[in-house]
Amino acid sequence: MGCVGSTPKGAAAAGGGKTAEVTKKVRKPKPWKHPQPITIGQLRQMRDEFWDTAPHYGGQKEIWDALRVAAESEVALAQTIVESAGVIVSNADLTLCYDERGAKYELPKYVLSEPTNLVQDS
Repeated sequence: MGCVGSTPKGAAAAGGGKTAEVTKKVRKPKPWKHPQPITIGQLRQMRDEFWDTAPHYGGQKEIWDALRVAAESEVALAQTIVESAGVIVSNADLTLCYDERGAKYELPKYVLSEPTNLVQDS
């Protein structure tokens, strides 16, 4: 039995190894539009409410904290953060992730990027 690194990435993706060990490359979410135009202040409030309540729906607080830092970072740093925390990235835009115990972490697009219809605070 070899170590995780001994399975070629292609073999793991084809079912020859544990696919959970292969972390997808993190990328920015696709552009999205909020149902109504919102201000940066409203977006910040939505994000704060999400991060304050997310750990209460399951998973480990440490993973939620790592996902928050990753969501607020540039892509290269986000990749390093999720790999270091042992996060299994299911969707490359971080909207769906798992921890090593199999707990599911769903992130809404509004915590990952700004909407295309963001308006200036008045």
